Amino acid sequence: MNVLIVYAHPEPKSLNGSLKDFSVRHLQAAGHSVQVSDLYGMGWKAVIDASDSTVRARTDRFEPAMESMAAFQNHTQTADITSEQEKLVWADMVILQFPLWWYSMPAILKGWFERVYACGFAYGVGEHSDTRWGDRFGEGMLVGKRAMLIVTAGGWESHYSERGVNGSMNDLLFPIQHGILFYPGIEVLPPHVIYRTGKIDETRFSKECEALAARLDALETDKPIAFRHQNAGDYDMPALTLREGLAVSKHGFDIHINDDEFEKN
Repeated sequence: MNVLIVYAHPEPKSLNGSLKDFSVRHLQAAGHSVQVSDLYGMGWKAVIDASDSTVRARTDRFEPAMESMAAFQNHTQTADITSEQEKLVWADMVILQFPLWWYSMPAILKGWFERVYACGFAYGVGEHSDTRWGDRFGEGMLVGKRAMLIVTAGGWESHYSERGVNGSMNDLLFPIQHGILFYPGIEVLPPHVIYRTGKIDETRFSKECEALAARLDALETDKPIAFRHQNAGDYDMPALTLREGLAVSKHGFDIHINDDEFEKN
């Protein structure tokens, strides 16, 4: 299996750095091919702007979607964007590893998606009509790939529970897992989250590595989160609202996960 690790932490000697190195060794020992995009180490440019195209589609104003689509189609993207897109195409499995900063991913990782997910490459594809709203949320250019988040958090696990003060970890990660990864068709495995990172000693680090190894060993077999496919009939078109009678006992982001054995149809 081809595994791409997109890694976002500025300190190589950090817990994240050690976990990333462990993952690379473990995956390679298991026979997988691994590439790492170390965003801080690469000096990744996080801001999308007009310089991302070597030949501008228009010069009077900058429209990110239009410019990215023209650059993708005309092969006028900058080399760093093209290289990361090629890694995504190569990968069977994408691992995003990052610390949870201010309830989300680090800005540099968000900037990776904003620049690499060019229009026509990751979005803006497929028929857009009253009966179909593009190839997305279960369909798209990256169908057939899997992804998993490896996230570190300083707080206790209870702080990120359903009744925790920080909100549910699943809710915090929903925009990434559903809105960024599932959007172009990637199947998303449940995240691997490590809590109380400031309290990790050598003994606990060994246990965390054991737990991470178990998740890495199951990348090909773990069941993905059952996000609803947009064009499979669960959503009314063109409003794109969940059909009446579905997920009647749920609320919030959970309505977009179809893990019910029986639903009222």
